Amino acid sequence: MAGALACVFPGQGSQYVGMGQALYRDYPLVRQTFTQASAALGFDLASLCFEGPAELLTDTLNAQPAVLTLSIALWRVLQEGPFDSPRPLLFAGHSLGEYSALVAAGALEFTDALRLVRRRGELMQAAGRTYPGGMAAVIGLDEAMVERVCAQVQAETGGVVGMANYNSPGQIVISGDQASLGRATSLAEEEGARRVIPLAVSVAGHSPLMAPAAEAFGKVVENTPIRRAQTPVVANVSAQPIEGPEEIRRELVVQLTSPVRWVESVKYMITQGVDTFVEVGPGDVLRGLIRRIDRGVKGRGVEEIIEGPQ
Repeated sequence: MAGALACVFPGQGSQYVGMGQALYRDYPLVRQTFTQASAALGFDLASLCFEGPAELLTDTLNAQPAVLTLSIALWRVLQEGPFDSPRPLLFAGHSLGEYSALVAAGALEFTDALRLVRRRGELMQAAGRTYPGGMAAVIGLDEAMVERVCAQVQAETGGVVGMANYNSPGQIVISGDQASLGRATSLAEEEGARRVIPLAVSVAGHSPLMAPAAEAFGKVVENTPIRRAQTPVVANVSAQPIEGPEEIRRELVVQLTSPVRWVESVKYMITQGVDTFVEVGPGDVLRGLIRRIDRGVKGRGVEEIIEGPQ
């Protein structure tokens, strides 16, 4: 199917103080979504998003539900307002964004997704206290070289370091324990990386160090109602579409310890005829990554589609 549209949802790291404030003022649906989220979470999420402080908004316990809430608020506006594009053929979300994609696809209720991501953040933090680690973006090396660097470091240290996000050609995130991550950073620079940028996180996301979180989270996911997705969601772990409740449950658990295959996900969607990607959420990180993956496709933000206040 040529000329198809996919909607993509950003993950943690896209949050910023002030996000969604003008939309909250202009759109009743945005206000309703934030009110719903605040009631489910037990605190005023709108004030935190609009006023900060930044360090509190950036805390994984708050950043995850905040990005999810604004993403779903924008999705609801798109559904109700003038959508001057074809209906989405596929959905995908980057890491945390997968929860937004599943809500948009009808597989998860919004309030259930909020509780899941809040608990996900708590369990990730707990795993990070038990197994301290971090993440770093490697710029300017290809996938094979970064994979070799990680394999060499693991052999040297006996620790954990590996691929966390295949974001775009020349931008890969690695994750692991602090000693192994530090050694991998040095070795990547020796191998010619333009930059290696430590990420402002205190956990080794998408790595085996999140196994305790995944085990506990599996029980939470098992007790959460999940329906068949009305629109396929391209999964982070496999870069293939998922629809059924059981494969969605497995994805949400395995995702915690597995890399995000964003390059493969975008390429898969393009093979299905997608030539336009709409980023539904704060910021434009995913549009930037998609441009680097394939310059022949178009990227749009929600603000380009929403024509004016309702």
